[in-house]
Amino acid sequence: MDRVLADKFITGQLSDPFAFLGARPARVGQQSGILARAYCPGAKKIWAMLSAGQVELKTLGGPWADFFEGFAPIDHNFEPYRLKVLFESGESSFYDAYSFRPVLGELDLFLWNQGNHYQIYHKLGAHPLVHQGVSGVLFAVWAPSAKKVSLVSDRDQWDGRRLRLRPRGSSGVWEIFAPHYRVGDVYKYEITTQDNVILMKADPLGFQMESRPKTASVVADLGSYKWADQDWIQKRAKTNFLNEPMSVYEAHLGSWRRHPDGSWLTYRELADQLVPYLVDMGFNWLELMPLAEHPYDASWGYQVSGYYAVTSRFGPPDDFRYLVDRCHQCGLGVIMDWVPAHFPRDAFALEYFDGTHLYEHADPRQGAHSDWGTLVFNYGRNEVKNFLVANALFWVDEYHIDALRVDAVASMIYLDYSREEGEWIPNQYGGRENLEALECLKTLNTKLYELFPGAMTIAEESTAFPGVSRPVHLGGLGFMFKWNMGWMHDMLDFMSQDPVHRRYHMERLTFALLYAFHENFCLPLSHDEVVYGKRSLWDKMPGDVWQKCANARLLLGYMFAEPGKKLIFMGGEFGQRSEWNHNAQLSWELLEWSEHAGMARFVKDLNALYKQEPAFYCRDFDWQGFEWLDFRDSDSTVVSFFRHGATPDQSLLFVFNFTPVVRQSYRLGVSDRGYWRELFNSDAQIYGGSNVGHGGGVEANPISSHGRFYSLSLTLPPLGFLVFKR
Repeated sequence: MDRVLADKFITGQLSDPFAFLGARPARVGQQSGILARAYCPGAKKIWAMLSAGQVELKTLGGPWADFFEGFAPIDHNFEPYRLKVLFESGESSFYDAYSFRPVLGELDLFLWNQGNHYQIYHKLGAHPLVHQGVSGVLFAVWAPSAKKVSLVSDRDQWDGRRLRLRPRGSSGVWEIFAPHYRVGDVYKYEITTQDNVILMKADPLGFQMESRPKTASVVADLGSYKWADQDWIQKRAKTNFLNEPMSVYEAHLGSWRRHPDGSWLTYRELADQLVPYLVDMGFNWLELMPLAEHPYDASWGYQVSGYYAVTSRFGPPDDFRYLVDRCHQCGLGVIMDWVPAHFPRDAFALEYFDGTHLYEHADPRQGAHSDWGTLVFNYGRNEVKNFLVANALFWVDEYHIDALRVDAVASMIYLDYSREEGEWIPNQYGGRENLEALECLKTLNTKLYELFPGAMTIAEESTAFPGVSRPVHLGGLGFMFKWNMGWMHDMLDFMSQDPVHRRYHMERLTFALLYAFHENFCLPLSHDEVVYGKRSLWDKMPGDVWQKCANARLLLGYMFAEPGKKLIFMGGEFGQRSEWNHNAQLSWELLEWSEHAGMARFVKDLNALYKQEPAFYCRDFDWQGFEWLDFRDSDSTVVSFFRHGATPDQSLLFVFNFTPVVRQSYRLGVSDRGYWRELFNSDAQIYGGSNVGHGGGVEANPISSHGRFYSLSLTLPPLGFLVFKR
């Protein structure tokens, strides 16, 4: 054995252990045969069990006492072989990891470096498989600037000397097939930097992680679950969700409901409790706040440390699959929040991964988010872009997620987002747009729709950036929907006003209709609006308990009536009084009060009407599907409009009274004579209202009004809304 090479191996200067260890053809004097080498700290004696016979390996002694070498004048087929090792504690036998050929193909590595390997999650990470007839786990990680990479775990006493990964040329990928590893084993990568600093890193493509505060990755088998949602997936592929009802319930799984002792429900318990609840309440979509692994509960999942690992807080990966499966079998689509805008600075995760700024920009003017104390992905690097695009596809592929709500898109697409002059670097044309991030989003949306028909993305984008929800081939970013943040802020500002002052703020109600058809909007009343001193939706409403309840019904009714898909954060459906607290369950005891039970009944009935009447949804993004009747009556603070369906007989009339005053003989013009049935009245007694209304409906009179030949004489309930259909 070359002692110089042995020293380089020990010091990490010899990057490829497979060029030094294992079995290889050799010639000693006039004899040809096999030379076998092993590095095994703590071993007393070693035998290599080759196909042609057993070869004893001798220790070199001295500083090289952990190296063993043996020669035999025999032929060997170079298939994997076992080592029989005598330790102080006894004898052990195991396959020599250095006797296996590489697993990853050159095409995989090429596509990864090109940024075009959209199923890289089948290659990098930890994969249980059979290789050369032996069961084990393939470990592969991208760390192009590392001096050496070792696999460490409790199987090998977390000793980085025992399993050194093989570098795969200039690809930056390191791999090893570990025959003695199994599903459930915990592991990390010990990365030695060019400066000889040792970093202990979780696997960026690990599919499971330990529960916090532990941070190691866990070997998981993602091919074991048997799905039962084929009908849903087939139906999804044929559905145009632009023209379908979408009533979305946004939930944080850790605080929707808890056990009496305060512990979390598991994924399976949530499948048995949350899913039936949503079906009963009439929601048809569930949006989950981020479930990729994250170390800090209070981040709500928006600071991700394991992009390919579903959080272990609520159970293993297959249990999350069970939750999604149950949703689909019950007719619920599943949206999951996805966070490609930034990642945390935790030392065990992506930051400074191989001793360089690998995933993030090196320049803090490009690579750091001062608002959140996080780091920004380097979207211009092929492999980083590939990492993110493949991650989005991974959740749809492996977990059957139907839609990804992409968080903080504005922070991705603007280089000067929340930065002062001199704190950001313009793009190559001198502009403020992050061209690489834009290209990353376009690639993601293009590949998602290509590979998974019916799956979609939703942008949380708070600016007026054009074409967010327009197809890429038409110059847009390619999202299916965009959250209408302007509508949300305007509506909450208007509804929080005392009714006596609302007449002076009517533009808050009407402004969103000026741009309502510029994008495919979702109208959100999300978690962000009920935390950090903003108060709950209920508590934002002015007045006494009766008025708060009526105003909350009015707010939700206006959201359902306007064009766009609908989203309510959990608790809003029954009037949660306190701000959302991620450390406690919702105030379910409120349902024992008539006001809150009435609120829940209201939302249930509103959801039913919404899905029943096509005018609510089938022309959400067609300006001809909406028609103002009267938005000028600021004195009475009443607005009215029509929603039109595919045929004239589907049209609905909506009338909203934003004051606590009953409006008698309130006349509104309609184009047709006949009987107008009152489909819905938010002031019904069963909802906690005062029961002011029209019984079954009202007949149109031949009295012209609002430029129409006929009109209705209505009694408008206080802080209420009515829905009519001819």
